[in-house]
Amino acid sequence: MNGGAPVSQLKKVLIANRGEIAVRIVRACAEMGIRSVAIYTEPDRYALHVKRADEAHSLGEDPIAGYLDPSAIVNLAAQTGCDAIHPGYGFLSENARFAYLCEQKGIKFIGPKSSVIERMGDKTAARASMRAAGVPVTPGSDGNLASIEDAKQVAAQIGYPVMIKATSGGGGRGIRRVDNEKELEQQFPRVISEATKAFGSADVFLEKCIINPRHIEVQILADSQGSVVHLYERDCSIQRRNQKLIEIAPSPQLTPEQREYIGGLAVKAAEAVGYENAGTVEFLLTGNEVYFMEMNTRVQVEHTITEQITGVDIVREQLRVAAGLPLSFRQQDISYRGFALQFRINAEDPQNDFLPSFGRVSHYYAPGGPGVRVDTAIYTGYDIPPYYDSMCLKLVVWALNWEEAIARGERALDDMHLQGIRTTAPYYRQILGNEDFRSGQFDTSFVPSHPELLKYSNKRQPGDIALAIAAAVAAHAGW
Repeated sequence: MNGGAPVSQLKKVLIANRGEIAVRIVRACAEMGIRSVAIYTEPDRYALHVKRADEAHSLGEDPIAGYLDPSAIVNLAAQTGCDAIHPGYGFLSENARFAYLCEQKGIKFIGPKSSVIERMGDKTAARASMRAAGVPVTPGSDGNLASIEDAKQVAAQIGYPVMIKATSGGGGRGIRRVDNEKELEQQFPRVISEATKAFGSADVFLEKCIINPRHIEVQILADSQGSVVHLYERDCSIQRRNQKLIEIAPSPQLTPEQREYIGGLAVKAAEAVGYENAGTVEFLLTGNEVYFMEMNTRVQVEHTITEQITGVDIVREQLRVAAGLPLSFRQQDISYRGFALQFRINAEDPQNDFLPSFGRVSHYYAPGGPGVRVDTAIYTGYDIPPYYDSMCLKLVVWALNWEEAIARGERALDDMHLQGIRTTAPYYRQILGNEDFRSGQFDTSFVPSHPELLKYSNKRQPGDIALAIAAAVAAHAGW
C-alpha cells in the first residue's frame, strides 16, 4: 500500500471521537489519501482534532450528549458522504447498537460486527465463548447471578476472596473485591446500583479473585478473509484502582514459552468469535496459570507501544481491513524488537488523591529525541475541558533493552514541560526510579504497595522557573 493512494473504495471516514485518538486517526487517513471528518461539541470547538481534519461538524452545545448519540453520528456520516466511521476508544467504540446502525446504513464500522461486540461486551457470554474455545477462564459463576443467595453459594464453592463484576462493565467500573460473606452482602447491592447507573444493566456475575496477578494483554488483528494474527503482548500491571498508568511492550516478565502460549490463546479467542479488525484479549497471569479476563473490541489507548516494538501501524491496518483488504502480513512476518513504555500523562494531582486538574495549559514543551513519541491534542494556550477523561497526553519511549528504555523514559519525562495544570508525570518519574520496577518484576499490587512514591519533592526546578518566566513575558508581550 503506497502512501497517498486511497485504500480500495474507502474515500471518506468520520471519526466518532475527540482528543488525541481522533488526531491519531486523522493522521492515518491523511497518509492513506482518505478524507477525514471530525465531530465536536461546543467545548471542543477549538480542539486540535477539529483543526486537523478535512471537515468538522458541530454536534451541539452539550459537552457529552453529541458524542454519545449513535443515530445523530451515523446520520451525519451519511449526509457528509462518508463510507466508514472510526469510533476510536471510549464513547461509542464498544456500543453494539452504534455498529448495528452503521451496518443498516451501509456505512462501514471500523471494528468488529455488532453481534461480536454484543457478545464480547457481555462478560458472562464472553466467558462462555472462551470456555467453549478451550481458553482458560477464572473460576466463577456460569452466568449472571440471580440473587445474593446465588452469589453466596458460588463464593462458597470457589472460595474467598471473590470479585463481583458488572456484566456490561469496563474501564475499571462496576467491580468490587470481597473477602468474606459479610462484605459480599454489603457490596453486592452496591455493584448492582453502580452497574445500573453506569451501564444501564443490573446484571452482575462473580469470579475468583486472583491475588496480585500480572495483567497481560495481547494485541490481535483480523481481516475479513479469516486471517488472525497477534502482535505480542503488553504488560499493564502498573495500575491504580483498576486504571492503567504505565504500559510496557513486551512484558519484561514473560518467558519465551509463556509469550508464545498467551499469543496463541489470543488468536484462538479471536477465531472463536469470528473477530474482524483490531482488538485486545486481556489475561491475568499468576505463576504459570493464565486466565482470560475480557476482550476489548476496539483499538486500545496503549496500541502505541505495540506499534513501536513491531513497526506495525495498527490504525492503518484497521482502515485496510475496513476496506475489505487482507492484512499486510502473516504471523511469521511479525517480530518485535526492544522495549517500549507508555506513560498516561493525566491532568491530575497525585499529591491530592489524584484530583482532576483541568484548566489552561500556559506552556507546553514536548519531549523529543531518539525513541520518543508523543500522542496528544493539547497545545500552549489550550483549555482542558472538565467534561472528559483526564488523560491529556501519551508519552511513549522505545529502546533496544529494558535498562535503556527506563533511562529514556526518565529523560523524556524530565524533558517535558507542561505548565498551568498538575499532571501525573512527576509520579511516573518516581516509579521509574524504584528498584522493584527497574527489576522488571511487578504485579498489580505495585502501586498500593509503594505509597512512598507519592511523596516526591514538589519544589520547582530552576529550569521550570525560567520557563514560567519566559511564558509570562511572552503572554505580556502578546506573542
